[in-house]
Amino acid sequence: MIGGTMLADYLVNAFATLFVTIDPVGLAPMFLAVTAGATPAVRKRVAVRAVLIGGGILFLFLVAGKNLLGALGISVPAFQIAGGLLLLMIAVEMVFEKRNRRKSETAEKAVAHHDDLHDVAVFPLAIPLIAGPAAISAVILLSSQAPDTISVLGLASVIGVIVATCYLSFLLADRIERLLGDTAAMVITRLLGVLLAALSVQFIADGVIALIAAANA
Repeated sequence: MIGGTMLADYLVNAFATLFVTIDPVGLAPMFLAVTAGATPAVRKRVAVRAVLIGGGILFLFLVAGKNLLGALGISVPAFQIAGGLLLLMIAVEMVFEKRNRRKSETAEKAVAHHDDLHDVAVFPLAIPLIAGPAAISAVILLSSQAPDTISVLGLASVIGVIVATCYLSFLLADRIERLLGDTAAMVITRLLGVLLAALSVQFIADGVIALIAAANA
């Protein structure tokens, strides 16, 4: 069992990584876009379905992620490097305002091709806006770094908090969009992008060190 300070550091790192990767606040405009014209009751049902599906996918990879890597013959350090590189790409998109544009295009496609609002709960809200490749990679990466069962349970709690934040963001989408405005949203996105870039570089460095240590063992 790891000490309280190490556990706290692990959970803070996990929360920061997943919060920046999923960006619950940034999902509010996307939610408004794909549920345009819907009543508050319908929007609430769509929000519930989206977070349940998205959260379920993340929990699935939390539980089965390590076994999946083992079945594919992928070492944890190798996945750390790959996951870190993927998160770094997301961070670069955030800093240069490309990620929000891509999310908006995904939302527009969903509106154009889906007449049933319940369909947009699955795509694009649950997948890929909540449980996208970067979020899934982050969950597997963080679970592979968990030193004991308590840490894994803590990570599960962090995922639950992030998913609950997504739900709250959906419910308050109108207020969030009015409160932030375009300029504030842009500044926050870029700051979070820099933070994610630093975290992803740390993941890559840890993976490289682990690979070197394994090669010299």
